[in-house]
Amino acid sequence: MSKITEITDGLRFPEGPVALADGSVVLVEIAAGEITRVAPDGTKTTVAKPGGGPNGSALGPDGRLYVCNNGGMNFHIIDGKHVPGHAHDDAPLGWVEAIDLETGAVEVLYRDCGGIPLLAPNDLAFDTHGGFYFTDHGKSRKFSRDKGGVYYAKADGSAINRVVTPMDGPNGIGISPDGETLYVAETPTGRLWAFDILEPGTVRKDNGVAPWQPGRILANPNEYSLFDSLTVDGAGNVWVATIPGRVTRVSPDGSEVTQFSMPDMLPTNVVFGPSGDGPAFITLSASGKLIAFEA
Repeated sequence: MSKITEITDGLRFPEGPVALADGSVVLVEIAAGEITRVAPDGTKTTVAKPGGGPNGSALGPDGRLYVCNNGGMNFHIIDGKHVPGHAHDDAPLGWVEAIDLETGAVEVLYRDCGGIPLLAPNDLAFDTHGGFYFTDHGKSRKFSRDKGGVYYAKADGSAINRVVTPMDGPNGIGISPDGETLYVAETPTGRLWAFDILEPGTVRKDNGVAPWQPGRILANPNEYSLFDSLTVDGAGNVWVATIPGRVTRVSPDGSEVTQFSMPDMLPTNVVFGPSGDGPAFITLSASGKLIAFEA
């Protein structure tokens, strides 16, 4: 039977949790524009205030926290809970930044790719070659939506390229333990895509059944599902935060799909500890909580 333990609350739309070696979890608070460290006893400490809308995050090879910043989001408070709203037509664009966890210093690394601005960077995953893949979610407005895509960039800020574009609201992103498969979750379609990695920053795009299909579908639940961020455990299973109110576990070949109920409409991120197993940390964004979850 699943076990849920609340670690802390009072967070302003938390996402992007990263489990650190000392047992603490560093995460973003999108609605506050801040980076926060949560100790095992639930104590919260502000690490940095980059502003905008810090979203997905991951530790880089230099020990800094790399953050996809969506530029800022609109929120509604409904029954005391944060719920994202549509972007304004003149909504600010986002960027990718790196943050020193000791000093809070922020360095902006990327605002565009080949002169074309990034829209709303969302989540990222590092490979073993000194680079990272990240999603640009695009922006949803009241009457229109900009599509996004997947990018690859060097951690030192020296190079960036497009990997898969366009995609419909790409959100969570992760890499298989053997480094050979890239996983991308699309939010509005509720699809989990898999891509064979050919070399750093390049994936196979000819494994769909139609020329407009970007990759192969690993999971696409029949019921209404919005896929948010994802993580990959030590066994290669992909865990996708699923709206409303679930976390979806998908086996490496997609043959087994298991869903777990969450006590929040908006579970947004899942992460395991540095070993890749043990309890998962999950952000419950509407209610502003960080929980530990054991399946």
